[in-house]
Amino acid sequence: MVFTQPCHLGHAWHFLDLHMSAAPQQRQPWPMKWIVVAIILVIVPYTILTFRYRKPGPAFQPYEDMKNRTNVTRLLAAGYQRIPLLAQRPADGTRPGGGAAITTTAGGLPSELKSTLVEPLLLPTEILTVSAPATGSALLPYVIQLTCSLPSDKQQLGGAELYVRGEHVIVAPTFEHVSGDLLTRSRQAAVQLTLPSGTLRPGHYQVVLIAERSSRSWRLDVK
Repeated sequence: MVFTQPCHLGHAWHFLDLHMSAAPQQRQPWPMKWIVVAIILVIVPYTILTFRYRKPGPAFQPYEDMKNRTNVTRLLAAGYQRIPLLAQRPADGTRPGGGAAITTTAGGLPSELKSTLVEPLLLPTEILTVSAPATGSALLPYVIQLTCSLPSDKQQLGGAELYVRGEHVIVAPTFEHVSGDLLTRSRQAAVQLTLPSGTLRPGHYQVVLIAERSSRSWRLDVK
């Protein structure tokens, strides 16, 4: 008697070995050119949509945004209107006409405004000279020129803030620290501040230009 079943089993195992050895050879990787095409098809539309619909301006900074909103809310609650002013170095020999009568007053921010601000302003040490018109027009810019002293040669002009409450106008030139090893040329700075047209309504105002040690004040009539 002859048993043929082991022979059939041997053929079956041989067929399976051939099939399994051939299977991995059929899974070929994608050609590199198709990978590049796929990347381009994803990146190009994304880039176009990003540049088209992205909001202009600096990136969102949660802490700064929250601080600014809190500052505005507290100022409005205290009755103040805050307006950023254009601050720059004046051209030599240019002075605003119609000089107002300037008087010297105590330095520092008024206590109510100081307690309202979220963080203190970096003010000049002392206001040395001021040149400003005694009258102005609500339809025209109002220019103030001043010289002030700084506490160190590590500060430079940063800008200016205007705070209005009723007939009281507070002007605060602000400074910022110079980064690195840079130093300013002098501890005295000449500054020109410009109030845009329409900043003040017609009326009579008491203007105070703020510094730490001593400030300057004058009357302003806006027509």
